[in-house]
Amino acid sequence: MEFLRRALNPWGEDVPIGVSWDLIWAAVIIGAVFVVVHALMVPKKVGTGEVDPDEAKGLPDKLQRHKPGARGFHWSMSATMFALLITAFFPVIGIQFPWVTIHWIAGILLILTVIYHIYHVFAKQDFWTMWIDRRDIEEGKQGLKAALGKSEGERPRAGKYPVDQKMFHHAAMVATLGAVVTGVLMMFRIDNFLWAERTYMFSDATWGWIYVIHGVCGIGLIFLVIAHVYFAIRPEKRWMTWSMINGWIDRDRYLENHDPARWTVPEAGTQAAEAEGD
Repeated sequence: MEFLRRALNPWGEDVPIGVSWDLIWAAVIIGAVFVVVHALMVPKKVGTGEVDPDEAKGLPDKLQRHKPGARGFHWSMSATMFALLITAFFPVIGIQFPWVTIHWIAGILLILTVIYHIYHVFAKQDFWTMWIDRRDIEEGKQGLKAALGKSEGERPRAGKYPVDQKMFHHAAMVATLGAVVTGVLMMFRIDNFLWAERTYMFSDATWGWIYVIHGVCGIGLIFLVIAHVYFAIRPEKRWMTWSMINGWIDRDRYLENHDPARWTVPEAGTQAAEAEGD
């Protein structure tokens, strides 16, 4: 299996023109193997330690985990991501349709979604809640051992976002930004309403590597989407999925899975009212 597709340009130079399409199937197979192995090896429920009853005092029955803006970003990005992956790879495997216009319009929508997310993170959320610190690393080690039955200890409670979610976020961020930057450059090679076509702004070799990076990011996103959907439907993770739909989790889920010292929520009943409103 080759990694790159190469061709001779009009001047006889051997230049890259993109990644090998075999990598599409490699990403699908790796994703399928990961799902099967994880489903067989990791139990659907790993217990945590006992919850201190005092931690429940003053907490509402429902606690907001995702605000409407965060949920809107998630589902908007999901829709545009599926549109981009379908229009990028279905024609390659033989399902032909006029995909180019749909692809770059979906790309523009993805860019707008990412810009909104960046604004929302800095203006409405705590930027540092998604970054991995030493406690997350230790949590990940202990959680992995407990999940694999190699530790007598319980699964540690996380902050607002568990370490596995943070790792997925960072991987998706790198792949998405790589696809966005290269995708914007590639739009100079097609007719669109934003700017004039400028096919010769880069050399053939440079264009080739832009296509390679774009392809690698896209293929990486195939695996990430497979993993993300898999975890979203696992029985012990569905409460997180529902929280991305309705915005809230109940008090028991909060105390069972989250450390109040790392994710502090208001004790007032206003949050419950907001959750009901969502």
